[in-house]
Amino acid sequence: MVNYGFVIDNRTCIGCHACTVACKSEHDVPIGVNRTHVKYIESGTYPNSTREFSVHRCNHCEDAPCTDICPTNALFTRKDGIVDFDDARCIGCKACMQACPYDAIYIDPNKGTAAKCNYCAHRIDQAYEPACVVVCPTESIISGDLDDPNSNIAKLVAEQEVRVRKPESGAKPNLYYIQGSSAMLEPGATERSDSGVMTTQAGGVGHFAKYADKRLDAADTPSMVVQLALEMKAKEANPRDRAIIHDVMAKLDQEAGKPKRVYDAPSKGILWDREVAGYLVTKSAAAGLYILMMLGVISGFLPFDEMIVIGLLASITLLGLTGLLLVKDLDKPMRFIYVILRPNWSSWLVRGSYTLGAFGAAMTAHLAIYFLGLPSQWHIWLAFAAIPLAWMTATYTGWLFKQAKGREMWANRSDWEIALTGTGEMLIFGGLPFILLEMKNWGLATSYAIPLLVTTILGVVYWKGYQHILDGLRKAQMEPLI
Repeated sequence: MVNYGFVIDNRTCIGCHACTVACKSEHDVPIGVNRTHVKYIESGTYPNSTREFSVHRCNHCEDAPCTDICPTNALFTRKDGIVDFDDARCIGCKACMQACPYDAIYIDPNKGTAAKCNYCAHRIDQAYEPACVVVCPTESIISGDLDDPNSNIAKLVAEQEVRVRKPESGAKPNLYYIQGSSAMLEPGATERSDSGVMTTQAGGVGHFAKYADKRLDAADTPSMVVQLALEMKAKEANPRDRAIIHDVMAKLDQEAGKPKRVYDAPSKGILWDREVAGYLVTKSAAAGLYILMMLGVISGFLPFDEMIVIGLLASITLLGLTGLLLVKDLDKPMRFIYVILRPNWSSWLVRGSYTLGAFGAAMTAHLAIYFLGLPSQWHIWLAFAAIPLAWMTATYTGWLFKQAKGREMWANRSDWEIALTGTGEMLIFGGLPFILLEMKNWGLATSYAIPLLVTTILGVVYWKGYQHILDGLRKAQMEPLI
């Protein structure tokens, strides 16, 4: 069985970007995004300074997390080990981008679908090598069958000291680096600065690449300008100020020797933002309100009356809003139906979508039982089946986030933490509307003051909860992946 992979030989790579240009030409990759790119790392101080080059692209992982999380099988692993993609199936949900530990996937700004290095599969099928391999002037990119012991790539992996990026992710990457340093391969070893070529393009790259032509790159000059200004000031400053300036300049010199990125790939910015934070609130509220009402009905504490019907209508409305926010977040919203028609059952996006649908159907069935005058016992039987669906509606996104292997804050959460967090959000966002709804039955709505107070508290809690969730989403996605 063939198992294609790459070796990057850092002993000979000169950082010429021929691979990047060849890839963009071969696949007509739009401006602002890349399937392969080169990162520059500088260490030391002149004259004892060094520069390393790090070529990054899809690692064609043996256990690719992007294929697990993709809801429509738009990303898939071929029999020869190449992780390929199908434009026609992609819905633009960006889940694969969150799952990739190597930040190798982007949203094509012209198509609205995911894309990445596919090992030039069309060339491989015709017995040619990938474009980047052919064009590399120093033959620093080696491709081939890793499972063939007689192939050049297999011999290099066996004989040379090689490293892979992020082995702890469990993705089992098939891209190896010869003499790859920690500063070059580990994202946390060097900071992504706010200056330098292509380092700060979050507003116009990937999901927002259509705005790339309106953006200007920042020059890598701030530290030089600061140092020059300090030197000029020191000549005319009093002794006390000179001492302060000397300390600042000494700190600049000290930091100059640390490894730093001087050329980098553009950041893709925040992928899941307001829409995702919004639907986390709405679906938790819908589920929490339903569960509290049905527990009251099952226990005999509450009658299944007009107030319960109003609550069901509120829950259905919140669930409908959840669906609208889900679809709005897609780059290909008209293809959302593919989640149902072409499901990948390993993806929590698919499991969650079916759960949302089943929960909505159960609440609709409650209304049908009520308006058709069917036996009230049916509500209790239905509630026993629907309460677990409601709980899964509120919590499934935690397991979707856990599938996003590229985000350590999400991927490292335990199942218990996910379950408890989801349950807590459900009780908070669903509890307040439940109290507001049942005030009349509890004899609390004696005046407008208490309902108004609860409504105000409800609005504040929803807004604060939304902001808290949004801040958490953004924090997780600010972690550098390359």
